[in-house]
Amino acid sequence: MEILVYAGVAAVALGLGVLLANTVLKKSLLKKSEDVLREAKEKGEVIKKEKILQAKEKFLQLKSEHEKIIVEKNNRIQGAENRIRQRESTLSKKIEEAARKQKELDTLRENLSIQLDILKKKQEETDRMHAEQVRKLETISQLSAEEAKEQIIESLTEEAKGEAMVLIRDILDEAELTADRKAKKIVVETIQRTAAEHAIENTVTVFNIDSDEIKGRIIGREGRNIRALEAMTGIEIIIDDSPDAILLSGFDPVRREIAALSLQKLVTDGRIHPARIEEVVAKTKKEVEKEMVELGKRTIIDLGIHNMHNELIKLIGRMKYRSSYGQNLLAHSIEVANLSATMASELGLNPKKAKRAGLLHDIGKIAENEAELPHALLGMKLAEKFKEKPDVCNAIGAHHDEIEMETLISPIIQVCDAISGARPGARREVVEAYIQRLKKLEGQALTYPGVVKAYAIQAGRELRVIVGADQVSDAETDKLSYELSRKIQEEMTYPGQIKITVIRETRSINYAK
Repeated sequence: MEILVYAGVAAVALGLGVLLANTVLKKSLLKKSEDVLREAKEKGEVIKKEKILQAKEKFLQLKSEHEKIIVEKNNRIQGAENRIRQRESTLSKKIEEAARKQKELDTLRENLSIQLDILKKKQEETDRMHAEQVRKLETISQLSAEEAKEQIIESLTEEAKGEAMVLIRDILDEAELTADRKAKKIVVETIQRTAAEHAIENTVTVFNIDSDEIKGRIIGREGRNIRALEAMTGIEIIIDDSPDAILLSGFDPVRREIAALSLQKLVTDGRIHPARIEEVVAKTKKEVEKEMVELGKRTIIDLGIHNMHNELIKLIGRMKYRSSYGQNLLAHSIEVANLSATMASELGLNPKKAKRAGLLHDIGKIAENEAELPHALLGMKLAEKFKEKPDVCNAIGAHHDEIEMETLISPIIQVCDAISGARPGARREVVEAYIQRLKKLEGQALTYPGVVKAYAIQAGRELRVIVGADQVSDAETDKLSYELSRKIQEEMTYPGQIKITVIRETRSINYAK
């Protein structure tokens, strides 16, 4: 029984302890929460004050910037207003000046109108007096005014023709005494200062061999080797009874060079069969193309030319394997370049541009397309394509008068091209074309009335015309020489210049019996 009482007391005490502990704990937690809440409020107040201060500072900053912007805008507006006021003032002055000038013009117009009326009256009086004088002169001379005018015009025309021919002759004589001497000096000095070499090209290359046994190996079984060579190179290989020699025939010097080098390699190597021929020819083609590029580079370096497109350099190298009337094209172009540079220096022009244009003037002969165009125009198009300067392009296109010359370099290139081509031994003309040119030159003179005979001498450099003394006067010989020179210049193409000499003589013949 006592145990139960103690247990009950203990349970009651435990409950009271728990209840008391809960009460104490709640009070403690309530106090802590109040402290945390109070601390949070204090921090919140501090943060609120800081944010308010930052907002005020930001507001003041924005206000200051805004006021600054407003001041700048006001200044710009004020400046614009000042400029507008100045313009208004200037415009007002101009309007006043214009009004004053208009008033002066009105006054001047009135004065001119009065003067014109006076002049009109004077002109009418003059016309009346002139008509009266013409009537009197017609009565005295018994000729109408138109008939008298025609007689005067006819006499003046004949007199003017005679004086014009005399004047032309005097001008030509004076020009020959001054310009011709200077021109000859420049040309002679230019030629003397330029050393030139001439190489005559043809359509056949001779390939020397050591023995007839090699001929058989080149021909191959049933001719397969020679057929392969001809197919790969495009060159006709002629093997005849000529001792120790094979002929390579073809119009293209590049192909002949490839064929000759390929044959040299095949003969040296000793292995000659179609597969080996194909391999050697392909390799030789690459070597020749590479050699052409290197030759082009060496050429422009030797001439002191810079900044040229690689395609133009390659075309310059290909000139070595081209010829113009038997003259090697590369040698001709180098000679024209040197002549042009020398002549440009003598005349005070740019020698570098002249040398560049002289080297490229025949570049159109190397192009493999657009063969329907003249080589001068084709060369000009190539130069324009590869960014050459306009005056260089014009000199290339105009050196055969295909287009109009626009710079002083163009006639220099034309003259130097003629000098290089006309030099004795430089070129080889076809006999038929040469004879036709001489016949045409004589025929030009025979078309004129009074011409008895005409002779082209000195390889077509001079034309001597013999006229009848009873048909052509001394004064008319000058006119005939001048007109014939103009006609030949317009209708014929020739290197250098042609001298026209008109001969008139009177012969008195009697016989003593």
